[in-house]
Amino acid sequence: MHEMTRAKNKYVGMWVTADGYIRHELLPNGRYDEARGSKQNAYQGDYLITGDHIDYEDDTGFVADGDFRDDVLYHAGMVLYRERH
Repeated sequence: MHEMTRAKNKYVGMWVTADGYIRHELLPNGRYDEARGSKQNAYQGDYLITGDHIDYEDDTGFVADGDFRDDVLYHAGMVLYRERH
């Protein structure tokens, strides 16, 4: 999956739950890094975005997906918002 996601996309950046506990950083090279609470690098892997849909595959082979709607990421029962600086 990694080779297919090298192009920059509009969703690259940090996505966080409202409480800040879960943080997904979508990197421009098609990789992601998920932190949970104080645990940095809890999950890492590849992602592929097709339109407004995202497919994840972590480095252990676990797969999940989600959808972007109105600049909100809905993923595996979670709601993540783009982190603004």
